[in-house]
Amino acid sequence: MKIYYKDTYTYKLFELLAGQVDNFISTLGEIVSYGLEFLKGFKSYNTSFSEIMTQCSRFGVSSLPITLSIVGMTSIIISMQVAGEMVKQGGGNFVGMLMAILTIREEGAIMSGFAIISMIGSSLASEIATMKVTEQIDAIKVLKVNPVHYLFTPRIIAGTLMMPLVVIIASLFGIIGGALASNIASELSFKAYFDSVWFGLSMRDLNVCILKSLSFGFAISLISCCCGMSAKDGAKGVGLATTKAVVWSFVAIVIIDFIYAAAFFY
Repeated sequence: MKIYYKDTYTYKLFELLAGQVDNFISTLGEIVSYGLEFLKGFKSYNTSFSEIMTQCSRFGVSSLPITLSIVGMTSIIISMQVAGEMVKQGGGNFVGMLMAILTIREEGAIMSGFAIISMIGSSLASEIATMKVTEQIDAIKVLKVNPVHYLFTPRIIAGTLMMPLVVIIASLFGIIGGALASNIASELSFKAYFDSVWFGLSMRDLNVCILKSLSFGFAISLISCCCGMSAKDGAKGVGLATTKAVVWSFVAIVIIDFIYAAAFFY
């Protein structure tokens, strides 16, 4: 019996991996290309203040409830499990310090990033992808307006500026939630908890948290806009672009977080 190599599982697996690698490289190239085009016209393009404020409201106000819920519940879950064991071992005076360091350095920024990606990043990608497949982007080009500058600038500015504010509010909410959970789980007093919050924190932790948040906001908004701009093939393309934006944003903030951790805390 004659066997065609293209029908073998080995060839199909290799073809699948090759396709994924090709898709990864092409998507990365598109993000870099659009990012460079945005930076090139950032100073020369005059975006309206009202449009920036609209996008800031979208990033900072609309996303705040879900962000506070995710960060607060994560802190409560961790604190409930940690506080009881630390009090048993005589380390109750360090529960607040541990939760503060965990929240400021990692949890607040990462969980806020996940919430922003799920709610705002996917919305940005689907919005621009819909404009692309319905030829609204082509109409903008006909009017002699650069769609990258017109669409990307207010969204990236808003995402970069509002992300630190969201992270700070969510982190404070998480620390307070940890205090409530510690008191319920181990009867640790609020005074003991908040007195220890400042033991391990420093301005360096706060500065790194803000800098990391700026990077997260820039990456999420840029990737979401780029994936939306590269959409094609109608409604199916909108779904694929939205999914790609969410996946790539998740990967991006994890990589950025690793870089900051290695640079400042290793």
